[in-house]
Amino acid sequence: QVNLVESGGGSVQAGGSLRLSCVASGRDNMNYCIGWLRQGPMDRDGVVVIDVDGNTIYSESVKDRFNVYKDKNSMYLQMNRLKPEDTAMYYCAVAPFSFYYHACEEYRHWGQGTQVTVSS
Repeated sequence: QVNLVESGGGSVQAGGSLRLSCVASGRDNMNYCIGWLRQGPMDRDGVVVIDVDGNTIYSESVKDRFNVYKDKNSMYLQMNRLKPEDTAMYYCAVAPFSFYYHACEEYRHWGQGTQVTVSS
């Protein structure tokens, strides 16, 4: 079982910055991808994912504004130039990596989320 705990959410004005943290504990017998997703009023979107090779893929909506960092047990999301449309509950999640398909599978473990609210 992998446990994920997010923190760092809050309320900011448009143009501001926030830094989210995700701390992982426990273990699971899998090679994994780790990423951030967000749940807004309408739907859930992937924000960024890091695969087992360290490749990082950002969604187009946050590219050039958000940066993700990872160390042994933690992952951080630096969010700059925030926009009202970035308002969402942000989740850290872990997915198995398929070496057969060389791709991340569906997310299997999730944190409880941290709320980010951006006002105009």
